[in-house]
Formats: sequence, C-alpha cells, structure tokens
Amino acid sequence: MIAMSTMDDELNEIRKRRLAELQRLQAQNQQAEIQAAYQQEQARAEMEAQKQAILRQILTPEARERLTALKLSRPALVEQLEMQLISLAQTGRLPSKIDDEQLKKLLMRMQPKKRKTSITRI
Repeated sequence: MIAMSTMDDELNEIRKRRLAELQRLQAQNQQAEIQAAYQQEQARAEMEAQKQAILRQILTPEARERLTALKLSRPALVEQLEMQLISLAQTGRLPSKIDDEQLKKLLMRMQPKKRKTSITRI
C-alpha cells in the first residue's frame, strides 16, 4: 500500500512539472505572437506614414482632401489610385503637383464604364 501512494505521489509530481512546463511554453508562444503582431503593426504604420508623406508632396491640399473623403466610401479605388500616383512620382513621370481637377479626371478614368439599361414594355 505504501508503494502505491509513493507511485501516485511521483505521478502527481510528474504531472505538475509537465503542466508547469506546458504553461511556460504557452506563455512564451503568446509573447512571441504579441511581439510579431506589434512588429507587423509598426511596419504597416511606417509604410502608411511614408505613403502619406509622398502624397503630400504630389497632391494639392484640395486633392488630398478629396481622396480622404472618397476613401470612406471607396477604399479599394483610393488605394489603387494612391499606389499608381506614388509609382508615377517615384519614376519621375509627374510633371507637377496634381490638383483637384486633375484628380477628378483621373478618378473618372479609373471608374468602370456604367452600362446604360433601359426597360421597354411590350
């Protein structure tokens, strides 16, 4: 009987150590995931800041305001346009700052053509 209780005590001690080890490993994994997420967020924020700095150089304040307002309703379109403008600016193909009128024209060209539908009754 004494041997059984000693084995049970040893087994419980092994279980406790194993549980503590698993908890320590899980805490390390969580810390690593948090660190990775933080680094990704920092990189994303840095890229966004660089993008905004470039846009400030190539757009007039009115054009930037229009893009900001449009971003609320058409974020994919604005993202695409921003990337194109930045690409043009980095390759030196933008002769001057883009004003609001030029931006409107660019937006009109980027939007897909709408099909005109008509209903005729027979």
